[in-house]
Amino acid sequence: MSKKAGKKKPDGDSATIAVNRRARFEYFVEERFEAGLVLHGWEVKSLRAGRINLTEAYVLVRNGEAFLIGCNIPPLPTASTHVNPDPTRTRKLLLHQKELAKLVGATEQRGYTVVPLDLHWSRGKAKLSIGLAKGKKQHDKRADKKERDWQREKERLLKHRVG
Repeated sequence: MSKKAGKKKPDGDSATIAVNRRARFEYFVEERFEAGLVLHGWEVKSLRAGRINLTEAYVLVRNGEAFLIGCNIPPLPTASTHVNPDPTRTRKLLLHQKELAKLVGATEQRGYTVVPLDLHWSRGKAKLSIGLAKGKKQHDKRADKKERDWQREKERLLKHRVG
C-alpha cells in the first residue's frame, strides 16, 4: 500500500479560487510570476468560500515592493464583530528581489504593465499569478474574437460531421 487512504491530491481546477478572464482579453501576457499575498484571517476564510473579485484589480510596483490594488474580498457574514473588514484594502505581494527588479525595469522603461491573472491554492497558501503584459489594441481584440469564433464554429462542424 503505497498511497495513504483519505489523502487525495487536489485537482488542477479545484485549487483555483478566481480567474481574471478580462486580463487575457485586454493584454498580451509575456511572462508569468507567482506571488504570495499578505492576508488577514477573515480574508483567508472568504477565499476558502470563493468570495473574491479580481476583474478590477491591478498590481502597482513602487519603492521596490508590489501591491495588489482594487481586489474585492467581501467578508463572510459570520465574520467576527471585533474586526473592521475593508474589502478593497491594498494587499502586499510577496516576490523575490530578482522578480521585483525585473518587474520594476519592465514597467518603467519598456511600457509594460503588471496584471493579476488568477488566484489559487498552492500547498495550503493563497498564491496570485501575475503577468508582465502589454496592452492590446482594438484590432488585436477583434482578431482574437474572430479566431475564437472560428475555433468554436470549426468544433461545431467537426462534431456534426463525425456524429
